[in-house]
Amino acid sequence: MTLMAGSIVEGKVVNITNFGAFVEVEGKTGLVHISEVSDTFVKNVNDHLKENDMVKVKVISVDDNGKISLSIKQAGVPKRSIKPMEIDWEKEKNKSNTCNFEDIMSKFLKDSEERFQDVKKHQEGKGRGYSKKTSSY
Repeated sequence: MTLMAGSIVEGKVVNITNFGAFVEVEGKTGLVHISEVSDTFVKNVNDHLKENDMVKVKVISVDDNGKISLSIKQAGVPKRSIKPMEIDWEKEKNKSNTCNFEDIMSKFLKDSEERFQDVKKHQEGKGRGYSKKTSSY
């Protein structure tokens, strides 16, 4: 069978580089570029593939010089549509803190008043020993 663009075949990873992986398919070696390794961002190919791994690849192209471009992510199972997560709001409501709004507000006011008093004391302390002199011109 000759390799044709669009066909999906199984191959063996023979070498891994910074820019992708070389996969042997049907006696020939093709390149899976780093951008074609996974649906997610790939910083290091070694995190996804190891030498001698058997992988399913899609032939993207075969040029006149015999260079074969392959893709692992295009050979994979098509992405399923993601359903929105259902939330049971009653459970979430019960799970949250038992404090109600009034408790939170009273704590905020208490803390706020304490901070205000600290600032006020600090400002009064700076004012001691300071006398306002008026100059006459």
